[in-house]
Amino acid sequence: MPEKTEKNMEKKMPYYNRELSWMDFNARVLEEAMKKENPLMERLRFLAITGSNLDEFFMVRVAGVKAQVNSGYKPKETLDLSPQELLRELEEKAHRFMERQYSCLHRSILPALEKSGIRFLPVEEMDQAQKDYISAYFEQVLFPVLTPLAVDGSRPFPLLANKSLNIAVCLESREDKEAEKKFAIVQVPAILPRFLELPAQEGRAFALLEDVIMAHLDVLFELHRIDAACPFRVTRDSDLEIDEEAEDFMSEVKKSIKKRKRGKPVRLELLQKCGKAIRGFLIDMLKIKKNEIYQLPGPLDLTFFSKFAGIKGCEDMCFKPITPAPPAGFWGYDDVFEAIRDKDRMVHHPYESFDCVVKFIEQAAEDQDVLAIKQTLYRVSGNSPIIAALIRAAENGKQVTVLVELKARFDEENNINWAQKLEKAGCHVIYGLHGLKTHCKIALVVRREEEGIRRYLHLGTGNYNDSTAKIYTDVGLFTCNPQYGSDASSLFNVITGYSRPPEYQHFAVAPHGLRGFFRQRIRQETENARQGLPCGITAKVNSLVDQEIIGLLYEASGAGVPVRLIVRGICCLIPGLEGVSENIQVISIVGQLLEHSRIFRFENGGDPLVYMGSADWMPRNLDRRVELVFPIEDPDLKERAFGILDTLLGDNTNARVMRPDTSYVHVSRRGKAAFSSQLSFHREAQEKIKALQKVEHDSPLIPIHSAEEAGS
Repeated sequence: MPEKTEKNMEKKMPYYNRELSWMDFNARVLEEAMKKENPLMERLRFLAITGSNLDEFFMVRVAGVKAQVNSGYKPKETLDLSPQELLRELEEKAHRFMERQYSCLHRSILPALEKSGIRFLPVEEMDQAQKDYISAYFEQVLFPVLTPLAVDGSRPFPLLANKSLNIAVCLESREDKEAEKKFAIVQVPAILPRFLELPAQEGRAFALLEDVIMAHLDVLFELHRIDAACPFRVTRDSDLEIDEEAEDFMSEVKKSIKKRKRGKPVRLELLQKCGKAIRGFLIDMLKIKKNEIYQLPGPLDLTFFSKFAGIKGCEDMCFKPITPAPPAGFWGYDDVFEAIRDKDRMVHHPYESFDCVVKFIEQAAEDQDVLAIKQTLYRVSGNSPIIAALIRAAENGKQVTVLVELKARFDEENNINWAQKLEKAGCHVIYGLHGLKTHCKIALVVRREEEGIRRYLHLGTGNYNDSTAKIYTDVGLFTCNPQYGSDASSLFNVITGYSRPPEYQHFAVAPHGLRGFFRQRIRQETENARQGLPCGITAKVNSLVDQEIIGLLYEASGAGVPVRLIVRGICCLIPGLEGVSENIQVISIVGQLLEHSRIFRFENGGDPLVYMGSADWMPRNLDRRVELVFPIEDPDLKERAFGILDTLLGDNTNARVMRPDTSYVHVSRRGKAAFSSQLSFHREAQEKIKALQKVEHDSPLIPIHSAEEAGS
């Protein structure tokens, strides 16, 4: 458990609230949507990401704060806001943020699209050919799918799925004008594309699905006159509560997933032009508070722009793709195991292809000398080649053990499906550990060789997901170091059995040893500074929340340790405060790819150490998850890891620096040329392969001088 540092106990430690910090991160993503130098479709994509991020934030974090308010919870720590204060700030900040989202869309992106010949047309601006087109589409495609739901005394308000887009309709009787108004709901079918391309004489024109439906509501309600209609969207509390004591854990997770779809509403999105009657009806039916209503210019649910940004014919409005190169470390090897036996290999995704990770498991599945494969899976793709290989391995008679984490938020259903398929194939499947999420990224292959049993390992910072590996930056290490292999076997024994957590030779593992490991390493740098020895801490994480780690970093700064932090998202540490954190620098990199790797460098008195792994500096990673941090010991790979950190710290294109007032500003170029770390890594990977190809192409042909040489 966290210890109180001396500085912590002397006075209140500067600590920025995590929820407010998260909203600042989403604001940095929104800045990318506003940047005119970014390609137009990529700006739309960034805007869609802010919408998706905000959905999850409301479903989990805002819902959690509301639950604290309702239960009367008071925070134990004095560092944080009360739930009531926080909720007020979050709602104010969310309203302002959504105003900025739509300002970006309507004032900047849509006019720029129009200049490029792309328009979203409301029905009233369509020509006759376009109106005929949407009428035919409604009649042939939409009408058979739609189900109008009346709401009255005998038909209650429907249970609307979380995040689904719906249309509320206010109806008047055609026969009795004095009759009370009636209401109905029409769900916009999520199974159909949200946008429809129309015939156009010039440029390209699109219509939104909800506009097409609203233009034809009279077909659905023939006995009534349409008084008003308005799209709306409900976001629900989706933080799962799972009874881990349940006998059938998988059934318990399935039940909880169903509850998520019907959780308590935490946000209602409406169009600004929504009439009073419909607004009042929805407030009454959903039991929603006024401060939970967000009235917007529209369209609702900006996430659909992510798909729109990929429409054919607009490739010149997108980033040049960062195409993965074959990993230089495996160049010239057909046999993955031979390459790893010769030397430890490091792969940097997506600059270098994830295919080598897939090949590692695929080759193990087919290799007759492989006896066993053990692997952890947290998030995998919908059509995972790694799972297909594990299934083949089991069918080939190998001992296959897979830990599938059923509690991976919003991936539970996908993981349940894969777990069942693995079990059917004969794999031994474990569904996580009681009270803990298994978040470490490790694959162990046990192989019988002439010298005896050898263990091959892949250790990573990211998930075994071939889809996200194309857009998330991560690092992986392949090794057959016997001591690493011994640690890996011990870790799997803890995960699969009742083994006591061992003293690992190289690994630092949560929940029992990782907090202590980081505590010791940071304190060592502090002590080195006091003794005048070389010192310094460089860390790249997704989030920095843990109060003890922050306190220790403040102490290190006070002792003179230079601390350089690359924190993509939430950062509760405040840098640059006099007497507290003047030796700490924090940057956040938000760009074409999502920064995901976790890397830690400690100067260690002049003999620098570097570690990588799955853990962020958050209480959940240090105390409530199975996490793995491992050292990079091969001298060449250590230098490469140091180079990765230096390149990231040199970014002046996608990097923003955090100021003492918690705001972020772009890193100053001060006359320097623009430098993007992501594009630099991409160029480096491509150049390495070109150089290897050139060497291979230019290799001299050596003539055979004797019969002995010919036969050798």
